[in-house]
Amino acid sequence: MALVSVPSQQSPLFAEVDMGSDSSAPSVRATVVQASTIFYDTPATLDKAERLLAEAAGYGSQLVVFPEAFIGGYPRGSSFGASIGNRTAKGREEFRKYHTAAIDVPGPEVDRLAAMAGKYKVYLVMGVIERDGYTLYCTVLFFDSQGHYLGKHRKIMPTAVERIVWGFGDGSTIPVFETPLGKIGAAICWENRMPLLRTAMYGKDARETWQATMTHIALEGGCFVVSANQFCRRKDYPPPPEYTFSGIEEDLTPESVVCAGGSVIISPLGTVLAGPNYDGEALISADLVLGEVARAKFDFDVVGHYSRPEVLSLTVRDHPTAPVKFTSASAKAEESPK
Repeated sequence: MALVSVPSQQSPLFAEVDMGSDSSAPSVRATVVQASTIFYDTPATLDKAERLLAEAAGYGSQLVVFPEAFIGGYPRGSSFGASIGNRTAKGREEFRKYHTAAIDVPGPEVDRLAAMAGKYKVYLVMGVIERDGYTLYCTVLFFDSQGHYLGKHRKIMPTAVERIVWGFGDGSTIPVFETPLGKIGAAICWENRMPLLRTAMYGKDARETWQATMTHIALEGGCFVVSANQFCRRKDYPPPPEYTFSGIEEDLTPESVVCAGGSVIISPLGTVLAGPNYDGEALISADLVLGEVARAKFDFDVVGHYSRPEVLSLTVRDHPTAPVKFTSASAKAEESPK
């Protein structure tokens, strides 16, 4: 099983969309959390995450997937006061607040998320904004059901204005984890449209138009796609002038939908198992019958019998990259006589 994750107050209890399973085959109950960050308030967002995780576990979920940037927030509509050759004081202050809401990995928030996964006995996939010094990354964190942090994926290609506030991941954080539930990995938002990234993951084994992308990936990879997106209204963000949706603020009311959800779960044969949901915050669940993976790969195994490596191949540089590298000491060591 592979997993692909895309972009995404006191929360109510949410009704679950429950699709039955084939009791004769091994299955995994997966839940997508479609909900909004409490913007600029990371402790409150963590509290909300725990309430939703507890509710999903109460439905018997073994795998729970949260949206992109759930912890730390997706800065939808914000320009951070940036234009070519210019930065505003207000934009710099917005970045300072956004930086404060991000989390260190590892760090106390990661420890809490790990404890939550262990407490509710679920595999947890969580979208966060990661703070590494003064650079931010859009990151996915993975936890097992014993409360262990497994690792992370950093978005390797932020889209458009995202590049102003997020750094670029590298090949060292494109993990696929072997678990008792199957193989689990993640791609974030438009990473799902990057054919070579998808191929690298296969090798390791909010728009309506997005559903076609999710179905394609399920069919291409012969994998289950668990697609999580936030559902947000204008009121889920701070009011103006503290936070402004550039260019459209005057057209919005507190109830205006600014991210419409559309979370969905799709089988390896392209069947929609649950969703898409555009109605509001929700838990969306389905039972993933693991035999569907083999049934799908009988037709098309993208890095197996259909790969033709003698004609087409991909090289992935999976080592970490660093902005500063000192070579003088190692060079001298190599030159010294044995």
